[in-house]
Amino acid sequence: MAAESRAPPLRGGPEMAGGGERQPEPGPELERVVEALELLLRPPAGPGERGDAAGPGSEGALRPETLRGNAAALEERLRRAPGWAALRGLRDAVLARAPALAAGATGEAEPGWAAACGLLALLLCLKERLAALAAAPAARGAGAGAGAGPGAAPPPSADTLSVAQGRAVGRALRAAVGLGLVPYLPPGVGQRPGPPAPPPSPPATCGARLHAATATLAELAQHPALGGPLLARHLGLLLAGLCLLGYGPAAHSEGVTEAERARCRETLRHVLDRVYQPLAVRELLILQGRPKQSPPSPGEETKPALVRAPAWLRRLCGQLLSERLMRPSGVQAVVRGIMEGTGAGGAGAEAAAVDWRKCDAVAKILASCPQQCLSLEDYYRLVCPQILDLLHIQDKLTARQFQRVATTTLLTMAKEHPQLAEKHLLQPLLAPLLRCSETAELAVEDLSAGTVLVTEAELGSCVEDVLKVYVVGNDSSSLLLGSLQSVLGVVFSLYSFAKQNVSYLRSPCQEILLWFLEKSEREVSLAVLEGFAGLNSSVHALHPRCRFRAGSEGGASIAVEETISDEDEALYQKVSSEQCRVESLVELLSHCQESGLAGDFFIRCLKALTCVAAEDEAASNSAAAPGGSLLELEQYHAGQRRKVLVLQLVATLCESVSDTVFTNVAQVEEFVAATLQRACVSPARGPGAAAEAQTLAMAMGLVAAMLSGAVQLQSSDFAVLKRLVPLLEELSRTYPEPLTQELATDLRIAICTHGAFSPGTVGAAADGVLGKKPGTGVQSPTGNPGGTPCPGGGWAPSRHSRSSPSAPRERSEEQSASHETGTAGPTPAPCADSPAPAGLQELLVSAYDCQPPGRAAALRRLSSLIMQRDPEALRLQEKILQVFLENVQHEDAFVYLSAIQGVALLSSEYPERILPVLLARYGCPARGMEDTTAAITRMKLGEVLMRVTRALGDMVFKHREPLVQAFLRGARDPDGALRASSLSNLGELCQRLGFQLGSIVQEVTSCLTAIAKTDPEAEVRRAAVHVVVLLLRGLSEKATEVLRDVLRDLYRLLKHVVAAEPDGATVLHAQLALEELDAVMRRVLFPPQVLEKKIVVLP
Repeated sequence: MAAESRAPPLRGGPEMAGGGERQPEPGPELERVVEALELLLRPPAGPGERGDAAGPGSEGALRPETLRGNAAALEERLRRAPGWAALRGLRDAVLARAPALAAGATGEAEPGWAAACGLLALLLCLKERLAALAAAPAARGAGAGAGAGPGAAPPPSADTLSVAQGRAVGRALRAAVGLGLVPYLPPGVGQRPGPPAPPPSPPATCGARLHAATATLAELAQHPALGGPLLARHLGLLLAGLCLLGYGPAAHSEGVTEAERARCRETLRHVLDRVYQPLAVRELLILQGRPKQSPPSPGEETKPALVRAPAWLRRLCGQLLSERLMRPSGVQAVVRGIMEGTGAGGAGAEAAAVDWRKCDAVAKILASCPQQCLSLEDYYRLVCPQILDLLHIQDKLTARQFQRVATTTLLTMAKEHPQLAEKHLLQPLLAPLLRCSETAELAVEDLSAGTVLVTEAELGSCVEDVLKVYVVGNDSSSLLLGSLQSVLGVVFSLYSFAKQNVSYLRSPCQEILLWFLEKSEREVSLAVLEGFAGLNSSVHALHPRCRFRAGSEGGASIAVEETISDEDEALYQKVSSEQCRVESLVELLSHCQESGLAGDFFIRCLKALTCVAAEDEAASNSAAAPGGSLLELEQYHAGQRRKVLVLQLVATLCESVSDTVFTNVAQVEEFVAATLQRACVSPARGPGAAAEAQTLAMAMGLVAAMLSGAVQLQSSDFAVLKRLVPLLEELSRTYPEPLTQELATDLRIAICTHGAFSPGTVGAAADGVLGKKPGTGVQSPTGNPGGTPCPGGGWAPSRHSRSSPSAPRERSEEQSASHETGTAGPTPAPCADSPAPAGLQELLVSAYDCQPPGRAAALRRLSSLIMQRDPEALRLQEKILQVFLENVQHEDAFVYLSAIQGVALLSSEYPERILPVLLARYGCPARGMEDTTAAITRMKLGEVLMRVTRALGDMVFKHREPLVQAFLRGARDPDGALRASSLSNLGELCQRLGFQLGSIVQEVTSCLTAIAKTDPEAEVRRAAVHVVVLLLRGLSEKATEVLRDVLRDLYRLLKHVVAAEPDGATVLHAQLALEELDAVMRRVLFPPQVLEKKIVVLP
């Protein structure tokens, strides 16, 4: 209820404040009025009746004889009791001003109406006394408060009712409404559930009595102390009486003049304007009633049915509700009036469903223009801002329902009147984003650098509102999609900014973008993605002078940025922003793989790449420079920028998008078609020929795998694959490499025959893509072997495939020759006619593949066989070791690390046989090598030895002597890098040996001391000191026992390094070693005190 209509806080007390010159004592007089009210409502002494049962529609609880007796007792007390004369005089004055109440109070034939008139008269007396006390000087209250101590509560005002008095007044108001108002309302007007009221007698006086009671109650409602409880509990009945008297049929207003009816209409407006608006809306809705009486649900047949409201009352309530809606903040009042009391925490799904249906009903009401509104646009102009305000409700209990009402209302308006909805709803909703779009006309001269266009709170609220309306509302109409597309560029820029920073806006921006891409048509989504990448202008990006700034609350703001004058800085900013935009686009696409959008966009980028290749081919053929005019020069630079963007986008997509980017055969066909078309337009030549050839081989191998049974193909899939036949035919005629021509021809045959005839090259290419074990080729439908597996382990199958049975031997010879010419020194490949099985022989041959990926894959496969203890691989362990050792010398990290892993596995399985070979090679490199190559090879072998040391664990003690000697010899090598590597290996070995160091600790200490003091290279001295750190750190408390004989020498060495070493890193290592030594000695000399109690159980 409105603030002015609420009763002040109820405070009880023994005395009431107030007083004046001509006023009697106020306390007793208020008590007399309340006592008189209680006397009228006093129940009889006998059992079976309760005085607090009187209420609206239940005046039968006080029987006629009880009412007569109470009225007689009150009259007797007013005439004879001392101290009641003032109240009698005041009541007489009130009844003199209200003749209808005076006539009713003296009538004994109708005790109910007489009691109602008496109660109303006493309530008017109470109102008079309260008003007089409020207007009188507050001398008594000031005097009472003078003696109060500091910090005490202020005294109550003179017109404040105590709690008991307020309760008595509430009972009196209930009885007055139930006895004086309810019986004179016709059926359907202000009815409440309960037994029907008895018909009044005589009927001809209903209008006058109803007017007298309603007018008196309306007068009482003007006082705060009485109006609060009256309007809070009986507003509906009071409104019903005013509506009936002011607007009802004349038959119900007999004895009421036209002037009195006009005053009732005026009073009705005044009461509705005064009370809490949601309460007024709720009571008007109750008065209006349901349009039709729904059939009773099971279990409710015994409940009394409500009579339907008459038509005139329904129309009047509708008009009054429309007026409530058209007032300022009327939308929220209507929504609260309907939704309050139906919070989202209802019990069960059924209650929640009812609430949602109520939300949708409210939305339909708000979307419909009232009849009394002359212009639809005026209604939208008034209501739409209030609807948008509903999205910002902060109360968690009602926010969900209010937001659903706002969203449903907005969507309904957008369907019914799209132009008005766009003008008054969507554009204000998107205004912060439109304000900083590149299409916005910013007055650059009026905006200085640093001007904030959109604040953090405004931008965050806008993004959240867009999420609620578009994503949660989930209506993919053309109006909503079109309006959202106008700001998608800004949303994507904000998403990129939030991705780089810590901001809560990242998730809502991502949901908005994904929703649009999902709901839009595929072509529109692809065009928007291209716009995000900067390939077209389908979306409007952020204004060039606008930049995002991180907000203090985790959001972002948009401000005007000063133009960068430095060209290099501007270029850097542009390149970095484009890189960030591409990365954000790829991240967004990673969430669109299931829908197939990521695959379609990848294919479109590949087609654009084909166009770039064609343009480059044409440009290379014509050496003409770009046109001399400025326009042609700009077009040329724009074309070059687009090419760079396409290349950057394809590269990033290839790196980041997973292998599940294609979701159906059609997408695979489009991808292969784009690759084949690019190969036909621009055959692989120049520096990027190898990469182009591998891409083409992968695409053709993908088709081969599908044809070989990797995917269950239907007849419709073959119809899709037949689109590749013309491209394969052109490729077989124009591509310069014969093997690719042959595979293209075989694929064309397999597609045309629906896989009935599959040449050998198809199976080989399928093995390469699927990564199948060599020697287990895919079987063709005829039962013959599907082809020879690709030795590259899934890389470039077309380069190593043959249709003839002699393909393995030819490949072996070719690989051996290429290996011999590509390395310095003899590296004989395994013979093709060795007794090894076909699969293992293929792996040994592939270990000398000229392509590093194929070679590394073969080496890792051999390592896997060793780990699985394959009997054939273990039988050929010497040959496999030879293969690994030769590949250790390879310059590609992927290859030599795979070889190192294989040698370490072999050595850990058979250390007795393999370790001597490794130590010999580590100590004496192969002859004919350059010094640098030999040192690098020895360092790689040192890595192998350390991996073996870790794998052996405690068993390394058996090989302690040869390992330590090998590393000590390496520490004296002329190459500084090898010396440092040997010392590092020595430190890790000593750390693992621990107590098992034994007598060799003297040799190790002497070597470290000599190197740390005399070696010319700082890196080697640094490694020597680091060995001491590893020793102390690994031995910990055991250092005083293991290093007992050399601990003083090590300490002196470290102090010398700290004092005389010029290299800062070496000094730092020495300081760390001294700290380790200090910690060890402190733990030994001052062991920690452990407070423990030992309990010994005696036998």
